[in-house]
Amino acid sequence: MCGIAGIISVRNISDRLLRSIKNLEYRGYDSCGVAILGEDRIEIRKEVGTVEEVDRKERLAEPQGFLGIAHTRWATHGKVTQINSHPHLSCDGKLAVVHNGIISNYRALKDELILLGHRFVSETDTEVISHLIEEYYKLEGDLEKSLLKAFQLIEGTYAFAFISSCEPDKIFCARRESPLVLGVGSDSMFVGSDINAFVEYTKDIVILEDGEYAIITADSYSIKDGSTGSQIQRKVQTINWSAEVAQKGGYPHFMLKEIHEQPEVVKTVLNLEDLDIRKLAEMIHESKRTYLVGVGTTYYVALAGQYYFSKLAGRYLPAISSDEFEYVAEVDPDTLFLCASQSGETYDTLKALRYAKKKGCKTAAIVNVVGSSAAREVDHAIMQSSGPEICVLSTKAAMAQIVILLRTALELAQLERRFSEEVFTEYSQQLETLPGMIRRILDENTGNVRNIAYRRAEVKNWLFLGRGIYMAIAMEAALKMKEVTYQHAEGMPGGFMKHGTIALIDDNTYTLVMVPPREEEDLYNQTMSNVEEIKARKGFVVGFHCKESDPIFDEEVVLPEAPSLITPLLELVTGQLFAYFSAVALKRNVDKPRSLAKSVTVA
Repeated sequence: MCGIAGIISVRNISDRLLRSIKNLEYRGYDSCGVAILGEDRIEIRKEVGTVEEVDRKERLAEPQGFLGIAHTRWATHGKVTQINSHPHLSCDGKLAVVHNGIISNYRALKDELILLGHRFVSETDTEVISHLIEEYYKLEGDLEKSLLKAFQLIEGTYAFAFISSCEPDKIFCARRESPLVLGVGSDSMFVGSDINAFVEYTKDIVILEDGEYAIITADSYSIKDGSTGSQIQRKVQTINWSAEVAQKGGYPHFMLKEIHEQPEVVKTVLNLEDLDIRKLAEMIHESKRTYLVGVGTTYYVALAGQYYFSKLAGRYLPAISSDEFEYVAEVDPDTLFLCASQSGETYDTLKALRYAKKKGCKTAAIVNVVGSSAAREVDHAIMQSSGPEICVLSTKAAMAQIVILLRTALELAQLERRFSEEVFTEYSQQLETLPGMIRRILDENTGNVRNIAYRRAEVKNWLFLGRGIYMAIAMEAALKMKEVTYQHAEGMPGGFMKHGTIALIDDNTYTLVMVPPREEEDLYNQTMSNVEEIKARKGFVVGFHCKESDPIFDEEVVLPEAPSLITPLLELVTGQLFAYFSAVALKRNVDKPRSLAKSVTVA
């Protein structure tokens, strides 16, 4: 998991290149480096650490030049060391490469190159690229021909970019099932793993499609087919993201900023084209079966969606984790595959999507990134338009995805005549109150959530319980807790507790319970029975619930009364805040937790 950036210009690029990899740090941040082509040679500076740490030590922007590439790494092959950091050089030092993804046949290629006399210094698969292109250049004397031959030989899921002193006015790049985007400026051209690499310099982009390579100069770009080398014409697109969107906006962390952006995000989702939502509902209606697919947070998004479709439309749409899809799902042309992916580049989800397509399934996706692989490969994509999410943990993007599924469930229910127009209108009006209710939570409950989190921050093991849709919310809240605090938190259905977990409960056990509204009587009573069982064994219970205080809880967050349709989403926000403040109390790296990456594009 890595971030690639490259700039070629008529003026010095070093400061902009450094800024580019800072903007890509959410893709990986265990090491970073730059390669800048000066007057007569490529200068590389790289080291282990965040961009800020490495810049302090290596002064990454010091080398001057008109073209360069840069990289921020999340290790997949080779330990986190300076030698394994990118960029990597060819033997003669005339070619430098940066790479994202996995080269599946790198061992065989490396063995062949060693026999040809190449010397490898790192443990990475990336280094194969520089040596392979160097070898072909000896034979061809032309970098584009060398790139084409190497591209056809390298197997796996990857993107890479390289520069060479042999052709000092070009950046070469290629992609296979891993994202790469070009940026078109007035006096500069850019390449990046995503738009954030250059959004503050240009809003004009060109998407590189799967299996293509590109050559860019300071004032032009050329895209070609990786199989034939034939020219491909592609127009420039203009995006509407501003550079300011990617800044913290006065909040101490991006995570808190993005939690607070959720009222506006929900408003945006509620204003998405009705036709897009209706088309998705029609696809579900016309399909024999529909699977909701995601991994990590988006699996819990799918799980929440499963409950909304069941409750509102009377349809069972099973949620399946992306990495398990091909082992368990029954798929045929009467099946709809519906996935959620913030980046649209999540490896496990794309693998499941491509499996479904191969079986003839209809496909749809909820994604946040225009031009991403998922958005391009499905039959119908809904762009959630929640803006860039910089914190590695997903908050506002997950909220947007659930609300889209909720809107689709309502549309499907109306399409299948599950309820009257009046009931549809009533539910829609309840959903319209969600932005204001989230704002109330943030205004009225943040202090209490923070205080509880600070008091209980040292708790090493948590149980998070919920029933019905609140089980999905509890499991997502537990995931957030694990991701950002590094403390163990296990989410589970409330009924599971009696079947084994109850043996763990004593006066050292801490449980957080997501409680439904009292009007959902059966669900509420069963949830409170779980609370009673824990209390009977002297367990400590924190309750998130609505309406009024309840003395059974040792600690509680009493949320404003709200329609039962949206109450789960209010408890979702509360769970996000609880994880955030727990991490702050523990002095964790909130926006970049250890071992995590924003867009998981490897197996």
